[in-house]
Amino acid sequence: MKINACLASLPAGYLFAEIAKRVKEYAAENPNADLLRLGIGDVTRPLVPAVVEAMKQAAVEMGTPSGFRGYGPDFGYRWLIDAIIDGDYRTRGVEIGPDEVFISDGAKSDVGNLQELFGPDAAIAVTDPVYPVYVDSNAMAGRLGEYVNGRWTRLTYLPCNAENGFVPPLPDKPVDVIYLCYPNNPTGTVLTRDQLKVFVDWALDNDALIVYDAAYKAFISDGDIPRSIYEIPGAKKCAMECCSFSKTAGFTGTRCAYTVVPKELVFGGVSLNRVWGRRQATKFNGVSYVTQRAAVAVYTPEGQKQTMENIAYYQENARVIREGLAAAGIRVFGGVHAPYIWMKTPADMKSWDFFDLLLKKAHVVGTPGEGFGPSGEGYFRLTAFNTLENTREAVDRILRIL
Repeated sequence: MKINACLASLPAGYLFAEIAKRVKEYAAENPNADLLRLGIGDVTRPLVPAVVEAMKQAAVEMGTPSGFRGYGPDFGYRWLIDAIIDGDYRTRGVEIGPDEVFISDGAKSDVGNLQELFGPDAAIAVTDPVYPVYVDSNAMAGRLGEYVNGRWTRLTYLPCNAENGFVPPLPDKPVDVIYLCYPNNPTGTVLTRDQLKVFVDWALDNDALIVYDAAYKAFISDGDIPRSIYEIPGAKKCAMECCSFSKTAGFTGTRCAYTVVPKELVFGGVSLNRVWGRRQATKFNGVSYVTQRAAVAVYTPEGQKQTMENIAYYQENARVIREGLAAAGIRVFGGVHAPYIWMKTPADMKSWDFFDLLLKKAHVVGTPGEGFGPSGEGYFRLTAFNTLENTREAVDRILRIL
């Protein structure tokens, strides 16, 4: 039996697994250290009452002969799909068909799995820095060549940094797939409608697919910033969109998301909607009834009000971090329409060195920018997913050691 050499030869560990390993080792050696975690993007506020009540009722139903349900529809219950279309798209002037929405157990799963749609020689482009799953899942499939000096030889990097305002350039060579995530993880920045249109127009002109990750769209507070790529004319012909309830409604442990694959997406005479449906029906048995009932409760008036209160709480945390660091002269980016603050490391310190400094001297856990790609070196990510009290304390600790 031969092992997948592409998987076996992946460099180091998954970024957040490596962070967890280092933190665990330090905590074991320093049991009295009061660690404040602003690293992994995991929420801390509980599920809102409307969601909890929906889960309770669904669980009770499952315990009755008339209410019990086994396997659900392959692509999700229609009532959840309709709620998504009405709540996330029609409100933005976008029409999506019910057979174009696929319910799943997470955006991370989808952005990793959908690379199965691509041929073995597909050319991939990513913004740099980038969420590691986009890169690693394609590396596992053998599309990215060799990993040399921190870069994949067949991957096209679109560098985003302070110098270009974190707006990625267009690819300077032909590519088949471009991954975009906005609001962006890790930089916390956004694209305007005109900036996103540049990518849609390029994809249409070059017969390329855009994989658009909109997991953080609930944090957008400016109505002029697109929440969906389908707000851009022509995007249905060139883009898939992945969305999640994880950050919107605190479902990181509950697990529910959806991906939109328009029927207009046709490449080489093949409908991506059809083949994605075929893939999902074969490899995925759907999201539980209880979880989908929880998700649809997010779209009720009570659910909308309660979930947006949690979003506002995290946005306040982001403000505390952003303004606290900026007032001390630290260069910070993002944190307005996203739960992430992207900071420049002081004195050009290497990002892993800064990680160790914060961990050992301030007992604060963040995420080194290098883990997100070559252009992440010299930067550091902090998240707003903690309590307000811990967030303020973490900022105070960081400022004290700097």
